[in-house]
Amino acid sequence: MQAADTVRFCEGAQLLPVRGVRGGRPFDVQDWVAEEVPVALEYNGISHAVMLATPLDLEDFALGFSLGEGILDAAHELYAVEAEQSALGFTVHMQVSGAAFARLKQRRRSMAGRTGCGLCGTESLTQVSREIPVLRDDVAVRFERGAIARAMLQLPSQRTLQEATGAVHAAAWCSADGEVMWLREDVGRHNALDKLVGALAANEVDASAGFIAVTSRASFEMVQKAAMAGAPLLAAVSAPTSFAVATAQRAGLTLVGFVRQQDLGVYSHAQRLR
Repeated sequence: MQAADTVRFCEGAQLLPVRGVRGGRPFDVQDWVAEEVPVALEYNGISHAVMLATPLDLEDFALGFSLGEGILDAAHELYAVEAEQSALGFTVHMQVSGAAFARLKQRRRSMAGRTGCGLCGTESLTQVSREIPVLRDDVAVRFERGAIARAMLQLPSQRTLQEATGAVHAAAWCSADGEVMWLREDVGRHNALDKLVGALAANEVDASAGFIAVTSRASFEMVQKAAMAGAPLLAAVSAPTSFAVATAQRAGLTLVGFVRQQDLGVYSHAQRLR
């Protein structure tokens, strides 16, 4: 908990009164609480999905979500993006190419609340796993175990919203030697990764030259999003699921879990780690 006199301003959080007991002593403070608001994603004037997210980096979020869902094949298919706030939340207006809009119309569905399960609104089993580009092992970067540990150790100092609120996840893209180069935060782990993927795409960063680190468990969708972005390795501070491991095996992605300082577990394609 961060009192108001400790953190003067925190974007993505609200300062709210909190009363309670800690260590047997009562307290009554103003504390930063992470914002969570409805965010509607609109393509060429048509609303497609409503998510619960932290209202930061919404342009990155929209682009990353669209790439991960296969609505966009590449960033250049997004012509314009603008986030508009109202009393109900945020609407992100996107103008996309005709080809992208045609793909969207073919697979439109309602997906409110994907922060929790990742598959709400999916209408059939065939919609769960989409075609993922398979990473060729002979062209992929090899990584040192110490590089993954180095990246994880850097994350706390760069997670400003988490430091203030204690309520958000982070996803970071790290260079091959373990330097955190790009980081995004959100109350939802999927959203944080979407924001990161969008930032990489918008800035033409080659995701295959490094790896992605996340401060959450490695669910199936986290693996799928990392693979769609072209990252050869996903490192998670917590555990993977069996579906995530199977998806990583299929995509040629190295999946690492339980990263704790120098400790880690490798669940797929261990040959990419020295």
